[in-house]
Amino acid sequence: MNAPFPSTPTASDGDPRLPLKLLIAAPRGFCAGVDRAIEIVERALQKYGAPVYVRHEIVHNRYVVDSLKAKGAIFVEELDEVPDDAPVVFSAHGVPKEVPAEAERRKMLYVDATCPLVSKVHRQAERQIEKGQHILFIGHEGHPEVIGTMGQVPGGRITLVETVEDVAKLEFTREDDLSYLTQTTLSVDDTRDIIEALEARFPQIVAPRAEDICYATSNRQAAVKQIAGSCDLVLVIGAPNSSNSLRLVEVAERMGTSAMLIQRADEIDPTWLEGVGTVGLTAGASAPEKLVREVVDRLSDWRLVDEEVVTTAEENMVFKLPRQLTE
Repeated sequence: MNAPFPSTPTASDGDPRLPLKLLIAAPRGFCAGVDRAIEIVERALQKYGAPVYVRHEIVHNRYVVDSLKAKGAIFVEELDEVPDDAPVVFSAHGVPKEVPAEAERRKMLYVDATCPLVSKVHRQAERQIEKGQHILFIGHEGHPEVIGTMGQVPGGRITLVETVEDVAKLEFTREDDLSYLTQTTLSVDDTRDIIEALEARFPQIVAPRAEDICYATSNRQAAVKQIAGSCDLVLVIGAPNSSNSLRLVEVAERMGTSAMLIQRADEIDPTWLEGVGTVGLTAGASAPEKLVREVVDRLSDWRLVDEEVVTTAEENMVFKLPRQLTE
């Protein structure tokens, strides 16, 4: 147990519930890219009427996806599931170049909800290829953002690197023209270690003009680091396929604190709270604040909760909507 609070809390007079200190991380939950992507689908539904098709989950959160389904969105995995005359939205994670190219060929009405910070990485990839560099892309195989970014450049011009161990296996030399980019939702610490390994093995490697890990990912990880050392347990609200949410669990665990990923409050097992005096609470960038309050309410059913918001950064980022939805 790491918390300075009693690990065996005692009930207060007149209330059978044991006390529970709840440290709520801030920032948490929705980022500007997620806000924008959800608004894009909602505005598309208003402008074009239902159904509006969405290629892949707009963001990795079941509650958000189900809410949009209820409004008339239809989620599909590939464009061949979308009728030619129906509007389609591309998810916030980005798509390979072949996807909009296919939509153009079919004369489809499409709206690109790719997060602008992911689009920035796409543009960097194009510039690096134009300079004749081979890109070493740090990311998680199979993640939609990785598929989208690797799909921006010709085959054979980009290599995925997932771990420090992968660096030692790369079949390049110090004479090769190399650069690197990263997925935007990675562990800040893991990514730093991989970059250091790349730079040690390939001193000539060219870094991106600015860090690719997005502000929201970095801020949410820093907020968890701030609270985890004072907690017996950290709860992270997020989907199992949400990269940034999984990284928050890892951050807490590396601080020596038990952490659990949950999608909704009903997934909390009350036995997790046995002997626990302090719980930390955060949410991945795709989780709405409604789910945070839902968790607080559930904890309050079992324990006498004393909430404290721990703020490590203020976020004011707002991204513009596509012109076709604002004109």
